[in-house]
Amino acid sequence: MSYLSSLRCNAALFVALSLLTSVRAHGYVETFVYGGTNYTGYLPYNDPYSNPVPDRIERVIPGNGPIEDVTSEDIRCNTGGTAPAALYATAAAGSNVEMHWTTWPTSHAGPVITYLAQVPDGSDITSWEPGTDAVWFKVDEAGYEDGQWAATDIMVDEQDNVWYWTIPSGLQAGQYLVRHEIIALHSAGTYPGAQFYPGCSQIEVTGSGSDFPDSSYMVSFPGAYAGTDPGITFNMYTTFDSYTIPGPALWTGGSGAASSTAASGASSTAASGASSTATSGATSTAVSGTTSAVGSASG
Repeated sequence: MSYLSSLRCNAALFVALSLLTSVRAHGYVETFVYGGTNYTGYLPYNDPYSNPVPDRIERVIPGNGPIEDVTSEDIRCNTGGTAPAALYATAAAGSNVEMHWTTWPTSHAGPVITYLAQVPDGSDITSWEPGTDAVWFKVDEAGYEDGQWAATDIMVDEQDNVWYWTIPSGLQAGQYLVRHEIIALHSAGTYPGAQFYPGCSQIEVTGSGSDFPDSSYMVSFPGAYAGTDPGITFNMYTTFDSYTIPGPALWTGGSGAASSTAASGASSTAASGASSTATSGATSTAVSGTTSAVGSASG
């Protein structure tokens, strides 16, 4: 092999290894468990190349890379996430939810946060896009508590890359867009630097509850975060005792107004999940051979 050919081979190997390192350094949710049923998430390195492209309950994500601009529309549901998915899952209010992430690097410490946005009457989740309306409310959060970071010490080390949260037990029935994210703070000493990994899945919540938050809990994306927020520009390599989770106050049920300060450092626990399946619209396969999800017959 000539010297030039050797250089080219080495360069190609370097690029391949760099890409592999990049893939391993980030992550996304690859499986959702709603109401005791498994649903495959959007798989950015498989789905676009499948024929036919599989229908999912999750909106498109471009890969495992982060969003860093909190003023971008991509902060809402990731790049490409403005287009609704074809399917949705069904789960009862009060049931357990699991988010199974790809292998998450232990260097990427930070909070784990989940929001809901209810689809308005007369609209369908398979065609609805919230835009910049203030329709999102926070239903689960965990940051830094007792020397542990939610994304790494808890999710990775204790829960094998799975995050657990619970749909509020009294939540009003309806269709919801679920925005689930990790914010990695390993480069967050200055802004931009914090890395956001959001993804949006689609669900229908069943039950007889009537609880729904008032407008004091509602935020928009973009709009919920600012680069100057103490939970977004944050030096995790200094000595600190607490961390302020960004975003609005956590809604835990009922319909009262939010307090003036958001709760922070809340731990997330899993409740016993009630098995549920989708019941309306045309049925399509979401996880090959094991799981079905629902796509609305109306667009």
